[in-house]
Amino acid sequence: MRFSTIVHSLSVASALGASIPKRNEELFTLKFSAEETSQVTAAEKWKLLKAGKRFVDITNHADFHAAARKRNVQTNVTFPSAVHYEESVNALLPRLNKTNMESVLKPFSEFYNRWFNNTNGKESSEWLYSQVQAIINSSEAKGADVRFFKHDFPQSSIIATIPGKSNNTIVIGSHQDTISLDEEGDPGLLRHPGADDDGSGVVTILEAFRVLLSDPTVASGRAENTLEFHWYAAEEPGLLGSQAVFENYKNNSRAVKAMLQQDMTGYVKNGTVEQFGLITDHVSVPLTEFIKLAIDAYCDIPYVEDECGYGCSDHSSALDAGYPSAFVFESAFNDHSPYIHSANDTIESVNFDHALQHAKLVVGFAYELGFTANL
Repeated sequence: MRFSTIVHSLSVASALGASIPKRNEELFTLKFSAEETSQVTAAEKWKLLKAGKRFVDITNHADFHAAARKRNVQTNVTFPSAVHYEESVNALLPRLNKTNMESVLKPFSEFYNRWFNNTNGKESSEWLYSQVQAIINSSEAKGADVRFFKHDFPQSSIIATIPGKSNNTIVIGSHQDTISLDEEGDPGLLRHPGADDDGSGVVTILEAFRVLLSDPTVASGRAENTLEFHWYAAEEPGLLGSQAVFENYKNNSRAVKAMLQQDMTGYVKNGTVEQFGLITDHVSVPLTEFIKLAIDAYCDIPYVEDECGYGCSDHSSALDAGYPSAFVFESAFNDHSPYIHSANDTIESVNFDHALQHAKLVVGFAYELGFTANL
């Protein structure tokens, strides 16, 4: 998750201070809004992260974002005006098991960190891949598979597919990587367990994936649409993994009909009402309206509408590709876990009952849209 801890109107210049790049120093192109970009050095990029300035690092995806500005039109999708598969979904929801989620999150958050550009990031990605593969192996799924989506850095994104009768695709995403912003120094050398950010989202969609594969109709490929579960690399330094995935999908004319991001699903602030944070800026409004129906039908807690700003998680990459995307957060935005981006983001702060509510949403969302013909 990529947060701003300072006033959003903070300018890039004031965040960086005066600086002159050294000759031949590598420059990164950062996008701060639909219209604002700037080139910075590696040290300046890190300083912006420390200051809490949100951006998307488009250095290797400039053409994709130039096309996105012209495109600026999402795929024409009409979402259902009501839920239609209550009997099937309600039969699956009791199979969700928070103990499974905890048993995966514990070792996942015990990696010293999951920084995208080091051995920990690579090894944690490989470990997560093995967990996804084990679920597929223990199911009776026909044609389900998992693959690495490789990048030019050590950590890989992971894509699991449950084929349907069409190539129209419903995507559920989370991100694997972690970052520490509470200490000085190279983030690759610091401890950041990332239990909530975004280990909670990782295990939420993994458990939903397991339960969906337990449904014979889904497992046999008889859903109308294909379901994909994505675990993105390198979200924290500027949505690097998800940009690469959705640029590839756009270039290959992939028919993504909906994308739901689950970035932080495991914290409830003491003294607040347990609820979802339903993000309303930089998202598909029709898809978000459908998600309200799914929450009301399949979850036991309400939602509150809120905003998170530009480029706050991987759904932004899907939206820039022209795909309808949405983001459901763990709380109202100001009530999020205070431990993220630090060594204190450990499993002890994760509320698995709350993460289970997110898993219910994912199962309902995936099943409803997976079985909706002619999206």
